[in-house]
Amino acid sequence: MVMKTQYLLDANVLMEAKRRYYRFGLCPGFWDCIAWQYKQGTLGSIDRIKKEIDHGKDDLTQWAKSSAPKGFFAATTEPDVAAWFGQMVAWTQAEKQYHPEDKAEFAAGNDGWLIAYAKQHGLTVVTHETFDANIKNRVKIPNVCIAFDVPYIDTFDMLEALNTQFNWKNT
Repeated sequence: MVMKTQYLLDANVLMEAKRRYYRFGLCPGFWDCIAWQYKQGTLGSIDRIKKEIDHGKDDLTQWAKSSAPKGFFAATTEPDVAAWFGQMVAWTQAEKQYHPEDKAEFAAGNDGWLIAYAKQHGLTVVTHETFDANIKNRVKIPNVCIAFDVPYIDTFDMLEALNTQFNWKNT
């Protein structure tokens, strides 16, 4: 049996899609693809990302409430996920390159929970963020992923790996 790579979506994947590349009216196929891939067990996100989306009070918030498949946003309440999150926060605190306020922002935010959930469940994080070894003013997802051996990719690489195509249709 071949294991499928499973993906965990960062908020910026859904927010950027909604704002730019895959707006609901422009590319409904993206949103259908997300739902279909979730039902195949290929991708999803976490509850804390949903809360971030809910702050937008826009059509993405509406999608998350009424169109996203039930269970798409997994709960991060498992003790092992919390333990990984704690280790990631401790790692950021020990890293001298980050400013104290950026360490605090990471500890209070959702990114660490996303990476912790991915680590616990053997998932690949999907984000638009890129690795930057010299960054000082933000704890970036790829930097933490590398430190904790969690794979990460961007939306386009994920879609390509899933053999996704969005075809134009004259309506």
